[in-house]
Amino acid sequence: MIKVVLNKKISPRIANGHPWIFSNEVNRLEGEPQAGDIVEVFSHDGKFVGKGYINQRSQILVRLLTRNRAEQIDETFFFNRIQNAWNYRQKIGYSENCRLIFGEADLMPALIIDKFNDYLVIQTLSYGMEVWKDAIVRSLQKIFSPKGIYERNDVPVRELEGLEQKKGFLSEPFDTSIIINENGLKFYVDIENGQKTGYFLDQQDNRRAIQHIVKDADVLGCFTYTGTFEIHAAYYGAKSVLGLDISENAVAQATRNAELNNLQNICTFQAMNAFDVLKQWGKDGRQYDVLMLDPPAFTKSREHINKALSGYKEINLRGMKLIKPGGFLVTSSCTNLVQPEMFLDTIYAAAKDAKRTLRQVTFQAQASDHPIIWGIENTNYLKFLIVQVM
Repeated sequence: MIKVVLNKKISPRIANGHPWIFSNEVNRLEGEPQAGDIVEVFSHDGKFVGKGYINQRSQILVRLLTRNRAEQIDETFFFNRIQNAWNYRQKIGYSENCRLIFGEADLMPALIIDKFNDYLVIQTLSYGMEVWKDAIVRSLQKIFSPKGIYERNDVPVRELEGLEQKKGFLSEPFDTSIIINENGLKFYVDIENGQKTGYFLDQQDNRRAIQHIVKDADVLGCFTYTGTFEIHAAYYGAKSVLGLDISENAVAQATRNAELNNLQNICTFQAMNAFDVLKQWGKDGRQYDVLMLDPPAFTKSREHINKALSGYKEINLRGMKLIKPGGFLVTSSCTNLVQPEMFLDTIYAAAKDAKRTLRQVTFQAQASDHPIIWGIENTNYLKFLIVQVM
């Protein structure tokens, strides 16, 4: 087997269990591996570190799959990992819809699998996982006997691995527009064309957290996408709900979801730019009992973190100016590079500029089917905050 020998001074990240090994952390490579080959990794003094797959085209040279030298990387390995992940989800209360595999958090780097009822959506985001895709599909068929499996590999990150972007059926074709249940509501999921894998499961627990603060409230939601937060607000007893999104297509999908739940009389949507609208409506003196912000990631690059933080501060500052005294701000960030402390500091800075006092109701991460592994920062990516704005 190909051997990868690390530099004498290795990153504490590797020593503490992180599966990524960058090319500049390697002293030498013994052998001539092909992209996706399984290799053994050793410290400079010959101690076994782990086994993983290699890709010399990628900045992440090796992604470790196991620290157990006796463990074989074969189809059985992937079957067992998927079965273990499924057992864990069921144990913590997820069965109908969940993120079945969350990459590094399930010891399967660069693999994402979402489960929607009896349908599964896969993303193999590295060359090494692409090599094992057929074995992964066979394992899913054995464990779940699903009605359908679809790949959403239409993501640019694959090109950094030397892979093409593509999407399509990994099973017999099926209708990719399905309906799922969440918290007593129904939502359309567009597996083929929706964002990411078709639906954002990571906020499913957080959407329940607004239940009490929205009762009898006038609610404004921004960056609504398919209207999940807004429709939950209407379902939980809001007096009125308005959702804004810059995309006409998103507004159409959100409206369709409201109609699916017979909430279209309470919950309406408009195609508008949230940044511009909040600024103007603040000047106009509009006021709401609850304002919800769920923007997309503002950056995926470390060099643009400060710009992202400025964006979060600005959107929350404008939002706070629209909230009645004693009302509530519901705000999120899915920007992986913005750590929780940074996010909270940014919201506090916005409150100071808005001359408002905040009382924290709850501060949470993503749903528990997207587990957080201590020491692997990128598994702790979603920040969800509810504060009373006084």
